[in-house]
Amino acid sequence: MVKVLIIGSGPAGYTAAIYACRSGLAPVVYEGLLSGGQLTQTTEIENFPGYPEGITGPELMDNIRNHALKLGADIRSGFITKVDFAEEAGKPHRAYVDDGTVIEAQTIIIATGASAKYLGLDDEKKYAGMGVSACATCDGFFYRKRVVAVVGGGDTACEEATYLAGLARKVYLIVRRNVLRASEKSAQRVKETPNIEILWECQTEGLFGEDGLEGAHLVRGKGTDHEERFDIDIDGFFLAIGHHPNTEVFRHAVECDEAGYIKVKHPTTATNIPGVFAAGDVADPLYRQAISAAGSGCHAAMDAERYLQAL
Repeated sequence: MVKVLIIGSGPAGYTAAIYACRSGLAPVVYEGLLSGGQLTQTTEIENFPGYPEGITGPELMDNIRNHALKLGADIRSGFITKVDFAEEAGKPHRAYVDDGTVIEAQTIIIATGASAKYLGLDDEKKYAGMGVSACATCDGFFYRKRVVAVVGGGDTACEEATYLAGLARKVYLIVRRNVLRASEKSAQRVKETPNIEILWECQTEGLFGEDGLEGAHLVRGKGTDHEERFDIDIDGFFLAIGHHPNTEVFRHAVECDEAGYIKVKHPTTATNIPGVFAAGDVADPLYRQAISAAGSGCHAAMDAERYLQAL
C-alpha cells in the first residue's frame, strides 16, 4: 500500500513527485515507456523559466528527475498495463505493472502525457531534432527569418502556421484536401497572412537534406489525373495533425472527452473517481507546454494531499 502512485514521468509526473515528497507522502513513480516523457526527444528548450541560455530536453528532465530523487521519490522503470479503480472514497486503487507487481494506492496521479501524431515517414525519425518538430511554440524561435512548412488543415495547423508566420520568412501550409477543416476565423487569418502559402491537395512523401533538413518531397493530387510531384526547400517541418492522449489503460474507468483526454474538475485536477487525479498533457488538449504540465503536476500533488487529509 502506498499513499501516492504517480503513473508516468515528464514535467507533470516528476513535479508531482517533488511536491508529494515535500508533503511526506512517499510517492512511487512508474516512468512508463519513455522515461522523462516527450521532452527527452526535444533538443533545445528556451522557454522554460530559469534557463536563460536554454537547455536540452534530456538535460531538463534529468534535472527535474534528480530533484525528485533527492527528495526521496521512489522512481521505478516499468509501465502500468491495467488499473482497477475503487469508486468509493477511501478505498484503495490497484495498478498492475508489466513485471507482475500489483500496487495498491490511496491516491493515483495519472501523468502519462500525449503523443504527437506523425505521418509515419522514416524521414521524420531521421530528421527528428534536425528540422522536424511537433510543437511550433517550442521550436519556432529557431526558425526566425527562415522557411518552414506546417502539415495539417485544422485549427491547430492554422494556429501554428500563423504563429510561425510571425517568426519565419515564409510558411508553407501543406493541406491534404482542397479545403481547410479549421474554423472560419482561423482559416481566414491564414489566408490573409501574406507570408503563408497554402499548398492544396498535397501530401508529403519524404524529406531530404545532408546535415539536417533541407526540403520536402511533395505530391499534389495523388492518384488523380492531375497528379504532380515537386520539391520545396525548407529549414523546418512542423507536424500539426493532432495529438494522441495516452489514456487507453484508463478510459474504462475515468471520464474522457471525445478525443481521449481525461476530464478534470477545474480548477482542481480531480477526475470522476475519488482519489484519482490527472496532470499534464494527458488532461490538456489546449496548451501542451512543459511549464503548464509542471504546474499541473504541482496541483495534482496538492490535491492528493488534501484528499488524504480529508479521509
